[in-house]
Amino acid sequence: MTTAARRFEGSVAVVTGAGSGLGAAAAERLAVEGATVALLDRDLRAVAELADELPHATAHEVDVTDAVAVDTVIDTVAARHGRIDALVNNAGVVGPQVPVHETTDAIWSTVMRVNADGAFHVLRATLRTMVAGEGGAVVNMASSSGLSGKPNMAPYSFSKAGIVGLTRSAAIEYAARGVRVNAVAPTAVRTPLVERHIQNAPDPCAMERLVTSQTPIPGLPTPADVAGVVAFLLSAEAAWITGLTVPVDGGYHAT
Repeated sequence: MTTAARRFEGSVAVVTGAGSGLGAAAAERLAVEGATVALLDRDLRAVAELADELPHATAHEVDVTDAVAVDTVIDTVAARHGRIDALVNNAGVVGPQVPVHETTDAIWSTVMRVNADGAFHVLRATLRTMVAGEGGAVVNMASSSGLSGKPNMAPYSFSKAGIVGLTRSAAIEYAARGVRVNAVAPTAVRTPLVERHIQNAPDPCAMERLVTSQTPIPGLPTPADVAGVVAFLLSAEAAWITGLTVPVDGGYHAT
């Protein structure tokens, strides 16, 4: 990994969904650049193993759909370190891939509770800490599926489009209070989440071909590719960027 500098030396960062994929890659990037990182995930074993590999990291078990649990863990991190400087609001699920007319209330509710409610719970709790301190920076995890329609993914697309709107609103509300709020919108990335999405599709082989050929830059980005953009948006180099959703999509939205 090539890094520009240790841009987060002395900073405290929170990463949700840090047990694997994009969350783990973002946590690793921030840690390499000097941050103390609180790793949050439903899978305590996964984040505990990652915490052991990083220089300054702690592992915390939390279900982001539980607002009280989120408030508790964010308060715990803030009390332990004195502040929170950065948030990667990443925890999310895709859900089953079915047409709208076959989407059950249970499917819709499960995706909304994690991707919409969960992201809101984490953002709200962290903003309370940031505005009470010296501000900070947030990156919410949106998706290219929230910027354009994708078949058989209505709940996911709806939730990720909501992340874009939440990002814009929060950016405006908190700009004068020293908090920047941006989002990244990756195309499919070779993560366990995307692997499950491919395997759960009605035709996994067709889905594999689709996700690797849908962008002008062929193939799939790596989690580290996305983590580099996340780190930039959280850094002081992006001090005048807020309210932006950055596609990490190989040119998909340029077509």
